[in-house]
Amino acid sequence: MGVGGCLALPWRCLVVLCLRLLFLVPAGVPVRSGDATFPKAMDNVTVRQGESATLRCTVDNRVTRVAWLNRSSILYAGNDKWCLDPRVVLLANTKTQYSIQIHDVDVYDEGPYTCSVQTDNHPKTSRVHLIVQVSPKIIDISSDISINEGGNVSLTCIATGRPDPTITWRHISPKAVGFISEDEYLEITGITREQSGEYECSASNDVSAPVVQRVKVTVNYPPYISDAKSTGVPVGQKGILLCEASAVPSAEFQWYKDDKRLAEGQKGLKVENKAFFSRLTFFNVSEQDYGNYTCVASNQLGNTNASMILYEETTTALTPWKGPGAVHDGNSGAWRRSGSAWLLLLPLAHLARQF
Repeated sequence: MGVGGCLALPWRCLVVLCLRLLFLVPAGVPVRSGDATFPKAMDNVTVRQGESATLRCTVDNRVTRVAWLNRSSILYAGNDKWCLDPRVVLLANTKTQYSIQIHDVDVYDEGPYTCSVQTDNHPKTSRVHLIVQVSPKIIDISSDISINEGGNVSLTCIATGRPDPTITWRHISPKAVGFISEDEYLEITGITREQSGEYECSASNDVSAPVVQRVKVTVNYPPYISDAKSTGVPVGQKGILLCEASAVPSAEFQWYKDDKRLAEGQKGLKVENKAFFSRLTFFNVSEQDYGNYTCVASNQLGNTNASMILYEETTTALTPWKGPGAVHDGNSGAWRRSGSAWLLLLPLAHLARQF
């Protein structure tokens, strides 16, 4: 119960009635324009929830009796406290000012307060309105959601505060932070994979810093192979075929040579699967390894495949001779044949130098 709910003790009921008759006006009636300059209260008092509110009333030496009222309840009459609420205290009762203070203000304290005085002529009142501001608070927000591409998404963010907070939705993505809407509800029709990510709800009413919470939206879509290139490798060297695929959930990969599936651990081969790519490694490429390979990427939403060729790479350029019978690393069979022909020319060159 707020200050307005302070109750006078039962035995004081008669005194309350006498006060109202003494003031001759019901509590809360404002002074009309042209009346005396006193009592004069502040127009409005605005405080944040939890702070203290000071209500001041200016008087002069013609005043004989003073009181502060909240709606129909008397808070103070002169120096006497009529309110049972310990948060309400008397600050000043002088010839120029009559003031009270309310500590730890809450929303139920908001409303009109009346300073009532009795002069030698007649009673007068002045009213001040207490406004209580409350910082924004998000009380309900959608949970993280996972949805297939093309589906519809509805997000909710409910917040309280005084004054009512403004709700703003933004899309937080690696590429950019984009404003979406200014509403408690965010509707996305036919969502795409680019619209996945975190959505931030911000509640602001200028009473304090905005409060924010985020919802993660995961958009599921079938695999899409973004990179799969053929590779040339000399016989006897290490060769790698790489297959990159984007998918949510992450794709599972399989490799085929022609129509035969390649198994993990097969001699001379290694299949390395990660979230977004699969790597097929040949440790020592042989003639039998050359040919057409197919990468298949799949998840529960679908599958796709791409073909690539591991072909023999030939080198025609000569490299420095490393001695009789030396073979350069990475040479193909064609290079070995051209190297043998070069060795046969050595005796002819030696004879030519003798003439």
